[in-house]
Amino acid sequence: MGIEIQILDFLQKLRTPAGDMVIPLITKLGDKGIIWILLAAALLLIPKTRKTGAILTAALCVDLVLCNGILKNLFARIRPFDVNTSVQLLIPKPGDFSFPSGHTAASFTAAAALYFAGEKELWKPVLALAVIIAFTRLYLYVHYPTDILGGMAVGTTAGYLGFWIVTKSGEKLRI
Repeated sequence: MGIEIQILDFLQKLRTPAGDMVIPLITKLGDKGIIWILLAAALLLIPKTRKTGAILTAALCVDLVLCNGILKNLFARIRPFDVNTSVQLLIPKPGDFSFPSGHTAASFTAAAALYFAGEKELWKPVLALAVIIAFTRLYLYVHYPTDILGGMAVGTTAGYLGFWIVTKSGEKLRI
């Protein structure tokens, strides 16, 4: 954890008043995956994108089980602000474990699900937002860099599994 704390401490030196205002707002987009749930709901409402909405919904469900249901409890990693208690947080302390980052996992789940669903125009801006949300978790000192990498891996896996589940069930249901 030494080098990871050093990276987080370095990012604390880059903090600015503007960043301290904007970063918490950006990270809030990822709270409880709400932005991605709303995107899935919107896609489900449009007949042309209904299958993509189903893929995203399935992927988010897989992510929830993998990340929050299994991995966070399995690894039970304490958060960096519990190691370096001198850091003043800009957001309320998250109450769950650190690894993997749930914000990052959900965000990369959305990007991967859209990519695998073939949404050529939509997955790229979603990926850009996913990267920004992941960075906010480091800036805010609530995740280690490896939590972010773990979230990216979980999210990409969940995105693919959501695609696979809907594609396989769609073949049987002739969707």
